[in-house]
Amino acid sequence: MIAWFTGIIWGLALFNHLQGDEFNRFGIYPRDLWGLFGVFTWVVLHADLAHLLINTTPLLFMGFFVALRGPMLFIKITLTIWIVAGLAVWIFGRPAIHIGASGLVFGYFGFILAVAIYERSLLDLGVATVTMFYYGGMFFGILPAEAFVSWESHLFGLVSGVLAARVFGKDWVSTRMS
Repeated sequence: MIAWFTGIIWGLALFNHLQGDEFNRFGIYPRDLWGLFGVFTWVVLHADLAHLLINTTPLLFMGFFVALRGPMLFIKITLTIWIVAGLAVWIFGRPAIHIGASGLVFGYFGFILAVAIYERSLLDLGVATVTMFYYGGMFFGILPAEAFVSWESHLFGLVSGVLAARVFGKDWVSTRMS
C-alpha cells in the first residue's frame, strides 16, 4: 500500500516538474483562504527532485510499518496526520508556501513511537527502537533551522502522528469501548 502511495506521489511530482512546478503554489499558505486548499495537496507537492528523494526513503520505511496495521487503518492514520497537521500549519505556520511529504513522514515517526508506548507490545517496541536508531535525528527537524524548511509541518506532523496513535491504538480503542 505504501509503495503504491509513494508511486502516486512520484507520478504527481514528475507531472508537476514537467509543468514547471506550477502546482507548488497550491501548497499550504497560512491564514489565507486560498491557501487553505493546500491542506489537501501539500503532501504530494515537492520543490524539486532532491526534495522528493529526501522524503522517499523514510516515507517507505515508516509507511511500511504503519501499513502493516491493515489498509483501512493505514488510510485513517495517513488522513489524520495529513489533515490535522495541514490545518495546524495553516493556522500557526509562518507566511510561506508549505509543501512536501516530510510532514507525513514526521507523522508516521510520531505514530510509530507513540503506539509503542500506548500498546506496549514487543513488536511495536522493536519497530520503534529500529525507527529511533535510523531516524532519531529527525527530532532536530522540528526546530526552525533553515528558512526554506517547513519545520512547522514537521512539528505538527509529529504531534498528529502521536494523536493518531492515541486514537487508533488497540489499547486506547478497547478501553474506550468498555
